[in-house]
Amino acid sequence: MSDDRPTLNRRALCKLVAVSATAAAVVPSAMAATFAAPTPVDTGNVEQGAVKFPTWRGPADTPSPPPPKPLPPEERIGFAVVGLGRLALEEILPAFGQCMKAKPVALVSGSPEKLKAVAQQYGIKPDSCYSYEAFDRLQDNPDVKVVYIVLPNAMHREFCERAAKAGKHVLTEKPMSVSSKDGQAMVDACQQAGVKLMVAYRIQYEPYNRRAMELVRGKQYGRLVAYNGINTQTVAADGDQQWRHKKAMAGGGSLVDIGLYCLNTARFITGEEPTEVYATTYSPPGDPRFADVEETVQFTLRFPSHTVANCMTSYGARDDKRQHLNLEKAAIDMPNAFLYRGQRMAVVDRDDDATRNAELTLAPKNQFAAELDHMADCVLTGRTPYTPGEEGVQDHKLMEAIYESARTGQPVKLEPIQGLDPFRGPPLAQDA
Repeated sequence: MSDDRPTLNRRALCKLVAVSATAAAVVPSAMAATFAAPTPVDTGNVEQGAVKFPTWRGPADTPSPPPPKPLPPEERIGFAVVGLGRLALEEILPAFGQCMKAKPVALVSGSPEKLKAVAQQYGIKPDSCYSYEAFDRLQDNPDVKVVYIVLPNAMHREFCERAAKAGKHVLTEKPMSVSSKDGQAMVDACQQAGVKLMVAYRIQYEPYNRRAMELVRGKQYGRLVAYNGINTQTVAADGDQQWRHKKAMAGGGSLVDIGLYCLNTARFITGEEPTEVYATTYSPPGDPRFADVEETVQFTLRFPSHTVANCMTSYGARDDKRQHLNLEKAAIDMPNAFLYRGQRMAVVDRDDDATRNAELTLAPKNQFAAELDHMADCVLTGRTPYTPGEEGVQDHKLMEAIYESARTGQPVKLEPIQGLDPFRGPPLAQDA
């Protein structure tokens, strides 16, 4: 069968290539003549190393946030994460990917196999991986500026003191320890070593809870009459094997683990310190999960402004992490207040002759990345952390008063403390 398809000789092929190249060169100039050059609204401009765009939406629309301004990787503050449990692996290490000023540079674990696997996942050098016994060698690692302690509560003091001795700043998970005595020892150790100590109260860096604080303190809806906080979750049948159910390791049960969120957030939103606490506790008889720690705690705080905080925490009720604020002119409902993500806020108030129930939508922000970057900023600038060790010590003192009230069945009076935020550092930039 004959092939009738046309063929190209060498001369025709060269001519075709030349014509194609000429046409391609003409297209950009033709397009330039057709389309106008982009304007500053689209290109933006650089100010002090950051790209900024002018407003492009109308006043009825919510403005978009500015582009992020991450530090170059070599300028970010290096963190050593101590303890590779669920919180570290599920939340903290992934959060570094959203940080602007912090980066993971070292790991400490008692599991060599897990240490190797996680180090490979996050690009941590083998010589920056340490066992608990070799922890003190961090002193010789100049990349590590901050040690983040994510261990069982009873281990916080030891590793805080060892980190301070090694000249490293400390970020510790909440609660900061198992007692106010141990917490104060941690504060003293860091002060003597000249390093910073911060407690990881992520809620105080979370946008919705910060907005609630601003609405309450700004008195936009009048006085805060009542704060209501609930933090509950259930525990597996073999929960008695967990360290959180061993008083020596945890310091207590649901109160110190999840009830602390209610306690600390009530203090954060009001800015005040309670003058009286009253509490009751309950544990199901014969349940081995609660042979050493409590299942449920209900406690009430009274503040100098006469705000009353009603709080309940339990290991025996389905997951619920809600807070509700009753103000003179509005109610604020936050059904997911203490979750790692998915916060919501609805404000109920009067709209002329009607009732308005408006949901407020804020730009999401990773709580762990926010607190990591804040600690990094404190190291870079020399400022005191917003949630320093003193904030954690105060919570321990209040939890000890709550347990005392539950033991005696009587309210516990507390020494009045004047002023707002007596145990916190300088306000964050957006609050200044």
